[in-house]
Amino acid sequence: MAPHRKSRPPSSMGIRTPAIATAALTSVALLSQTADASPAAEPAPSTPSMEEVQKKVDDLYQQAGTATEKYNATKEKTTKQRKRVDTLLDDVAKRTEKLNSARESLGSFATSQYRTGASAPDTAHLLLADDPQDYFDQTQLMSRLTARQQQAVDDYATQQAAASKKRQEASEGLETLTTTQSTLKASKADVQRKLGTARELLSRLTAEDKARLAAIERERQQEARRKADELARQQAADAERRRQEAAARAQQAQQDTGATTSTGTGAGTGTGTGTGTGSVPGSDSAATAKAAKALAFARAQTGKPYVWGASGPGSYDCSGLTQAAWKAAGVTLPRTTWDQVETGTTVSVDHAQPGDLVFFYDDISHVGIYIGDGMMIHAPKPGAYVREESIYYMPIHSVVRPA
Repeated sequence: MAPHRKSRPPSSMGIRTPAIATAALTSVALLSQTADASPAAEPAPSTPSMEEVQKKVDDLYQQAGTATEKYNATKEKTTKQRKRVDTLLDDVAKRTEKLNSARESLGSFATSQYRTGASAPDTAHLLLADDPQDYFDQTQLMSRLTARQQQAVDDYATQQAAASKKRQEASEGLETLTTTQSTLKASKADVQRKLGTARELLSRLTAEDKARLAAIERERQQEARRKADELARQQAADAERRRQEAAARAQQAQQDTGATTSTGTGAGTGTGTGTGTGSVPGSDSAATAKAAKALAFARAQTGKPYVWGASGPGSYDCSGLTQAAWKAAGVTLPRTTWDQVETGTTVSVDHAQPGDLVFFYDDISHVGIYIGDGMMIHAPKPGAYVREESIYYMPIHSVVRPA
């Protein structure tokens, strides 16, 4: 008879409960996901929108414009300093020539002294002395000098002091010029760096990106033109209102004159009352004529390329164009936007007149010439040409009337 065997209880290692099995499967899944994932997995950087690209490019061009104005200011300063140094060096040469002439006079005097009994060492000391006056005082020779000899000593001392002063001024001027030239070089590098970054950013765009960017630019231009048209309508309405008011005043003045003139007695007494407005040229008519000349010059530059730091005749930057245009009208403007904005009378945008200068951005880094109807002529940016454009294409800072 076979021995009786007890049945074994179910092993906990053989059969898993549903909860344990679920946990195990979850762990396996997580481990699988972790194994497949990259060790340094991070969210992919988002691609900038074309609006963001447009803003970045605009910002870079504005920064380049600001750097250009700094370059223009430093270049103008360098030119002035170089002229001053050249003048000082010319003056030093002239002073040196006069000093040599005075020294020759002293040499003749010393030779004469030697021939009349003065020792050779005294003569040598006289010619080599830094200050002949001190030398004569020390050797007690002054009491024996004639008036002519005294004048020779005085002339030499005067020329020596003047030459020394001019040499010092020239030396300081050269040091300042060297510093300014270094600043000019740094400003130039800054402009080139900003423009290089903008070009690199644009070069990465696909054909589709460029098409989208062009569409954004068209929308921007259209919105700026819409605002210009609104200003044109407003200015036309204001001009018509002023015309009607002037006509009404003239009619009222004519009626008042007729009411106070006796019938038949004053037939020729009032003929000159209204002739003064157009017969005597005033400042307004002169200013209008100058503005017309400035605008005519600016229009003639249309199509010429923008080149930073250029002031014509083949190319211009923004302030170079406005300076050249008003120079053609006989008005001298400074070189930079920051100085031009201080030259003339500030007016509101609503009262802008042809020829006025329109400045842009908070840092006043761009300028154009107002032509009326909300439009201007300006040299926009690298890669563009002198053209007409709405003044609302950029944020307006102020409007200035040069004359």
